Amino acid sequence: MGRSRSSRRERGSEQAVAEQVDGGLAQLVPDRERARAWTLLIDGAPQSHVDLDDPAYLSFEYQRRLGHVIDLAAPPGKPVQAVHLGGGALTLARYVAATRPRSTQRVVERDAALVRLVRRELPLDANARIRVRSADAREGLAKVPDGWADLVVADVFSGARTPAHLTSVEFLDEVRRALKPGAVYAANLADGPPLAHLRGQIATAAARFAELALVADPAVLRGKRFGNAVLVARDLPLPVAELTRRAASDPHPARVEHGRALIDFTGGAVPVTDAAAVASPAPPPSVFR
Repeated sequence: MGRSRSSRRERGSEQAVAEQVDGGLAQLVPDRERARAWTLLIDGAPQSHVDLDDPAYLSFEYQRRLGHVIDLAAPPGKPVQAVHLGGGALTLARYVAATRPRSTQRVVERDAALVRLVRRELPLDANARIRVRSADAREGLAKVPDGWADLVVADVFSGARTPAHLTSVEFLDEVRRALKPGAVYAANLADGPPLAHLRGQIATAAARFAELALVADPAVLRGKRFGNAVLVARDLPLPVAELTRRAASDPHPARVEHGRALIDFTGGAVPVTDAAAVASPAPPPSVFR
């Protein structure tokens, strides 16, 4: 790839930033309603929102849902050891650092040019214990010591699709290896009707974890539209009641499925293996309009 090109244009009191990164055209657009908040877009698709003054603020629906999972993964304020697969603007790593001070975090983001852009334009708190590694998510996960993580969050998209090698039971075997016993795995998934990818991912997680929950907009679960769903998995019972309460009280309420209802939702889908894995479906153009 040739030399990256960067440009700025005025928007309110801040300037938007546009720069070519490995994954496409990255744009950092200032939030007109929050003084030091920015939205990251890649090729026009919204990826992250960050408020530098208030990193505990989560704007995107799916990030709020992942925030609930983070909040419930350990007692309030307790430091955790977290692995983030997919970095974006480092929104969730900043959230953990703000809500759980002294946490130790590893972020794996393949797009090295994006990491440089985010570090330059949206610098991390100097006191945050966040280490960012530019590598493929699965390769980076393999570098995490056995039983190191209290929490693994997967939020990896390439061209708005989750890469195939991050959808299999073999990938989840690597996740389990990195997790402490009873620790939490959460993944941001995206699908639309007929929800074949989502059903397959639930079946895959059920093959490796004893307890599952799925948090999503009811319209997405009914196959009415394309959207995000947060899958939560661990071997110990999940805090389903509190997760349900929090998801229902969000500005865009979500539903939580778990137990037999969630297994029935798979409709007989079978676990995905490396040999059969495919990337998640591309969202329709209307999603980003």
